Amino acid sequence: MRQEAPAAAAHSSSSELENVLANTDLAWSTRYKKAIWIELKLLSKLAAPAVVMYLLNNSMSMSTRIFAGHLGNLEFAAACLGNQGIQLFAYGLLLGMGSAVETLCGQAYGAGRYEMLGIYLQRATVVLTLFSLPLVAIYLLSRQLLVAIGEEREVAKLASVFVYGLIPQVLAYAVNFPIQKFLQAQCIVTPGAMISLATLAVHLAASWATVWWMGMGLLGAALVLSISWWIMVAAQVVYILKSQRCRDTWRGLRWEALTGVWEFVKLSMGSAVMLCLETWYFQILVLIAGLLEDPQLSLDALSVCMSINALLFTVAIGFNAAASVRVGNEIGAGHSRAAAFSVVVVNSVSLVVAVIEAFVVLSQRHVISYVFTGGERVADAVADLCPLLAVTLVLNGLQPVLSGVAVGCGWQAYVAYVNIGCYYVVGIPVGCVLGFKFNLGIKGIWWGMIGGAIMQTLILLFVTFRTDWDKEVEKAKERLDRWEDNTTPIKEPLLLKE
Repeated sequence: MRQEAPAAAAHSSSSELENVLANTDLAWSTRYKKAIWIELKLLSKLAAPAVVMYLLNNSMSMSTRIFAGHLGNLEFAAACLGNQGIQLFAYGLLLGMGSAVETLCGQAYGAGRYEMLGIYLQRATVVLTLFSLPLVAIYLLSRQLLVAIGEEREVAKLASVFVYGLIPQVLAYAVNFPIQKFLQAQCIVTPGAMISLATLAVHLAASWATVWWMGMGLLGAALVLSISWWIMVAAQVVYILKSQRCRDTWRGLRWEALTGVWEFVKLSMGSAVMLCLETWYFQILVLIAGLLEDPQLSLDALSVCMSINALLFTVAIGFNAAASVRVGNEIGAGHSRAAAFSVVVVNSVSLVVAVIEAFVVLSQRHVISYVFTGGERVADAVADLCPLLAVTLVLNGLQPVLSGVAVGCGWQAYVAYVNIGCYYVVGIPVGCVLGFKFNLGIKGIWWGMIGGAIMQTLILLFVTFRTDWDKEVEKAKERLDRWEDNTTPIKEPLLLKE
């Protein structure tokens, strides 16, 4: 009977939403008012702490670049190039692979198959750790790679120093992302936000001491960031082992986590390709900027805009996580109406927030760069790019949420093909033609890439709102049955939880 308690707690509001939507005795307006209120309550419990958590995590990375920026414009350009050119490659790959856990755990939790969540978590951690090891070689060869693609030698040399300090962070990603998705699938988000808040405070103090008091410069700033990520990982592990909320989903280390690894790799790679194509898209924008005339000014101005975009993108990622969990849970529970309704509500709320963000950025466009680095030339260049940043922010209100819906449903492979066509066949080539052929510089490149993002968003909107949610429920059941069949009967755990 112990395993039935979480089901009642987790699914009562969800079942209420499905019942309200199915109750044709209620007037149309009454039914949807009640449904909106129920969904907003469910969404707020997920999205608000998720937004805070991702915002705080990104703030650690951004604060590290701010510390670098106050060492000088060259150091700021180097830190941003290392972050955008190398670090985001690993981040996108491992976070994308971790989203396979999001699909499986979300649907398994909705279906009440709680014990499978712990096995998925362990299996994902093994797979991501193995894939993180080759990424270390890329970090070690970062200077040669950046020079090979045409980046300025002085900037590339300093960027590689920054990247060397981020090597421990890669291994932290491999453990953190599966844990994060494991907890989110159970609607456990607030503890992660509290852990991130405490870690940020430690990170800021340690960064100040390392960069200014000890004088360790870029390398010291990067090492502090890596250590901060490991602090978060350790705190999350302690929470899972000690919290009563995870008693049914974490049953200790199990041999079954080492079975079905290849099947999990295939699903993970589909997820990774989908997210990597999105993450790398604007990462390529920064790399192309380094090939323009006056690359240091271009990198500084664009890096300020991309840092703002990345910071506010965490809001969209919070809604992305909420959409994935809500859709995955509802589909796993067999609630097709609730899943479809949740998609509409989360997209609407996210879009409103994105429009507000865009207006705020435009109103502060002439002064916003001084937070990151000094110089009137950089400030003017940033102000000139802010209208493009505002358009990107509005798109962020829809595109990441639609990707979250895709993860909740398990559509990663399909979205990967859409991303290839829209981003890499249309967006980047058109941007390069506008930027280099028509001499529009960074604005031309960015406009072309925005065009690709608009195309991708429209396609995902069309596919999402034409979805047969009853079929998605059946697919989820088949997927969970197949994955559970690939797991051998559970015997003795390697390590029992007290």
